[in-house]
Amino acid sequence: MSAPAPTRLAATPGHTIGPFYGYALPFPGDHELVAPTHAGALRLYGRVTDGHGDPIPDALLEIWQADEHGAVSQRPGSLHRDGYTFTGWGRAAADATGYYSFTTVNPGVSREGVAAFISLVVFARGLLNKLHTRIYLPEDDEALAADPLLGSLPEDRRRTLIASREANGDLRFDLRLQGEDETVFLSYPGA
Repeated sequence: MSAPAPTRLAATPGHTIGPFYGYALPFPGDHELVAPTHAGALRLYGRVTDGHGDPIPDALLEIWQADEHGAVSQRPGSLHRDGYTFTGWGRAAADATGYYSFTTVNPGVSREGVAAFISLVVFARGLLNKLHTRIYLPEDDEALAADPLLGSLPEDRRRTLIASREANGDLRFDLRLQGEDETVFLSYPGA
């Protein structure tokens, strides 16, 4: 009698966010990729809303980005903020009205042919898996037009990935998880 063929296991969905036990979520300075006094520091902020436009007060957001020169940090120790080392990673929780805020710098271009961007991941109750997206800087129209990801999207959907620049230099990026003006979210097969 021959042995049955091995069963191929299927991937299962991720788990919803939480519970949290207070270790490293949050931690001091988690939302500061640079100190607010750093030359070139700016605030990246926005609001996370659901399909009805209501705030998501318990969303947790993480960003990864290159520094202002386009270098991707290879330094360990993102949980140990020292006030001057740029680690390229941060985490912020949305407040009771759905707003989040990071202190960071404008990312430089990290690869030729790709516009400067910040990677963003959203975790929230009710999400079976985290949501991935990008935040593009609004100024370089030529780079935005040539970016392969943006170029793969319909014109009206591209704007959901482009931040707006405030008069003081800060960036605003609102996220809509569903419905009209839903933010474009990315899928990574096999992840």
